[in-house]
Amino acid sequence: MRNAFAAAVTELGEIHPELVMLAGDIGNRLFDSFKARHPSRFYNCGVAEANMTGVAAGLAASGLRPITYTITPFNTVRCLEQIRLDVCYPDLPVIIVGTGSGLSYAGLGATHHSMEDIAILRTLPNMHVVCPADQTEVKLAVADALRIGRPTYIRLGKKGEPQVHETPPAFAIGRGITMRAGRDVAILSVGNMLAVAMQAADALEGQGCSAEVVSMHTVKPLDEALLERTFADKKLVVVLEEHALAGGAGSAVLEWGNTRGVDLRKLVCVAGPDRFLSACGGQTQARIEIGLTTADVVARITSRLS
Repeated sequence: MRNAFAAAVTELGEIHPELVMLAGDIGNRLFDSFKARHPSRFYNCGVAEANMTGVAAGLAASGLRPITYTITPFNTVRCLEQIRLDVCYPDLPVIIVGTGSGLSYAGLGATHHSMEDIAILRTLPNMHVVCPADQTEVKLAVADALRIGRPTYIRLGKKGEPQVHETPPAFAIGRGITMRAGRDVAILSVGNMLAVAMQAADALEGQGCSAEVVSMHTVKPLDEALLERTFADKKLVVVLEEHALAGGAGSAVLEWGNTRGVDLRKLVCVAGPDRFLSACGGQTQARIEIGLTTADVVARITSRLS
């Protein structure tokens, strides 16, 4: 995903002369093409993420379109006050990009895990929260964030995520993408769990259960029309995310459903537990540890349908 992001901002820099990249002492070689084409529009702000956010706010207030980029927990939790007051309060067009979200950096320990970033940032007024599913959605998300011109958090994985889209879909922040139709169950997949959702749908089909899969790439604002249809038509609505259960996309759907009077008994939230992950291993092993594999998703759904 990070390579797709670098390619996207390099291309978009040709279209948007006001686009400025700020990095927290990371990805310097990643942005070589951007720096070659736009040498005056790249700033390495060092390991000073709060300051980087403040600089981005100042640039945005001056008419530029800054994008900040570094490892997710350092670009969210570490500089939350600056995001809240410098970016969201004045409603400035700053795009905050976190790379290595969820458990992408599983082997580096809890300092590099980000299982609470969606919960934190979606509580901020004016903030948009976007979780692309693959490289294609990354490029489309950056372009659409520039279009809307509001505070936007884009949650990336790291590298090697499965490419799910065969062709670029119609993409708009706040509008989910239906990947496959199904009559019984809807799996609303958030970010890098889309490949798992598609595999789960295939497995369920073999058991006689027809599962719709949606890339719910935007957690804020939610696609309310899609949710209305889904809760009206399906036996179960499953929200799948590589994030803690508390405060994540599933919680956002619960909050929405509570205000709409939908049947929330249909909702199944598949997410991580309320604990730090101390076991050492890669992302695949981490997902096994916390129950976010294809088999776990299928088991949760079949147990509710039985």
